[in-house]
Amino acid sequence: MLRIFISSVQKELAEERVALRDYLQGDALLRRFFEPFLFENLLAADQRTDACYLEEVQRCDIYLGIFGNEYGREDTEGLSATHREFKRATELEKYRLIYVKGADDAGRNPKMTALIERAGAELIRKRFNSAEGLISGVYASLIRLLEERELIRFSPFDASFCRNAALQDLDNEKITRFLGLARRGRSFPLPEETPPLEVLTHLNLLDKGRPTHAAVLLFGKQPQRFLINSEVRCAHFHGFEVEKPIPSYQVYKGTVFDLVDQAKDFVLSKIDLWTGDRSQGVQVPTAYEIPQEVVAEAIVNAVCHRDYTSNASVQVMLFKDRLEIWNPGSLPPGLTLEKLRKPHHSVPANPLIAEPLYLTKHIERMGTGIRDMIQRCRDVGLPEPEIRIDSGVWVATIRRKLPQVTGEGVGAVTAQDVRPEKKAPVEAPVEAPVEAPVELSATETNIMTALTAESLGRSTLLGRLGYSQRTGNFKNAIRNLLNKGWIELTIPDKPNSRLQKYRLTEKGRAWLAAQGGRP
Repeated sequence: MLRIFISSVQKELAEERVALRDYLQGDALLRRFFEPFLFENLLAADQRTDACYLEEVQRCDIYLGIFGNEYGREDTEGLSATHREFKRATELEKYRLIYVKGADDAGRNPKMTALIERAGAELIRKRFNSAEGLISGVYASLIRLLEERELIRFSPFDASFCRNAALQDLDNEKITRFLGLARRGRSFPLPEETPPLEVLTHLNLLDKGRPTHAAVLLFGKQPQRFLINSEVRCAHFHGFEVEKPIPSYQVYKGTVFDLVDQAKDFVLSKIDLWTGDRSQGVQVPTAYEIPQEVVAEAIVNAVCHRDYTSNASVQVMLFKDRLEIWNPGSLPPGLTLEKLRKPHHSVPANPLIAEPLYLTKHIERMGTGIRDMIQRCRDVGLPEPEIRIDSGVWVATIRRKLPQVTGEGVGAVTAQDVRPEKKAPVEAPVEAPVEAPVELSATETNIMTALTAESLGRSTLLGRLGYSQRTGNFKNAIRNLLNKGWIELTIPDKPNSRLQKYRLTEKGRAWLAAQGGRP
């Protein structure tokens, strides 16, 4: 067992230190090899504090320094406890890992800045901005240490190299796009002009210069070429059970970012969307029957935390009364279904995949996703999401809000309580074609609504709809609306112009006006 001395007693870093300790104690692999030490764990003793610090440094196998803005209280020689710990670890030639909070040294105590510069002159240090970033960095470093000392002969899935994959199989444009999103979303410390290789190195996505499984899943040109079961399968059933023929079935491929966006778009395009008017403001209010944040959280959890060594794929199934999301995996050690409903530290199954999703705000607050889903469902009058583990498969069920139906002489009951008898499928009658659809899909309606007040470029329109990039449903919706004459290009003779925007036509405005008086 290797003892890790977690340095720093500054109050500003208390949350990060505790989160790191809990992660190291909870991870199934790391807790077999590492024993973290925090000074706060010691019992009261008749011993000087500084002497105790230095004694623990001497006993440890690994010195893990976490440096913030504060330098700490100085002793008679003008040195803080953190400085003395680092100095002693260096003298004893301990294995040292240094993590610095913040993208730069602005606002940092000059003595702490000097200590960071000294550490940087002796070893490679890594910066972080959150507890999640710290955990991700330490995780990768400790796995590398175990491999170097031949204590393990294999790496966790996300940290191990992807067989037959090379750097040429990664998309540099996707890495650059990620870098911009991460800087705007979570103040990612690397500048936007950073070369892709440096970004991959900073995110610990390379194994001896080779792309890891996490790198391929995050930025691969064709991830399913190497990891065929990483796809997401989406199905829509008109009834309450899985029955053939399936009205709508899609198999999505691409990076984890693509999979999340495409699966979310599939669900949102199938569920009901309420659209209000502009009586309360310039923007037209809209609301899905299931909050889109709940749909997104459930899907991103499945894609991010699934067991990628399983032959199964993530399945998203929409029924008449519920949304079910299945993904191969189980609860992390130390967590129960009941604990998920309470405050808890995040223990991601794939930390190297989870970190970039967090940086791009696909994961808002790691460790609070389930509770956020529960609260958002309560806010709109939906039952709490149901979560269960069934034979190694994680199943999340979100109930839909269905219209009421009335039973003769017994009052109103919800459609969720009514299970019709199974009948043989009946072919729908063929209807005469009409000039334009009376109803639009949810995605088409969202586009029309977003364009109510102004013309919008593609990037702005995607942002208004909550997408990080174009999805298949978005492209189909734009194509349909253009073909039907409901929207038009502002520069029709130059369709690929960088100044191109979309706007409503008179026909489109007339349709909106017919939907409750929206201009």
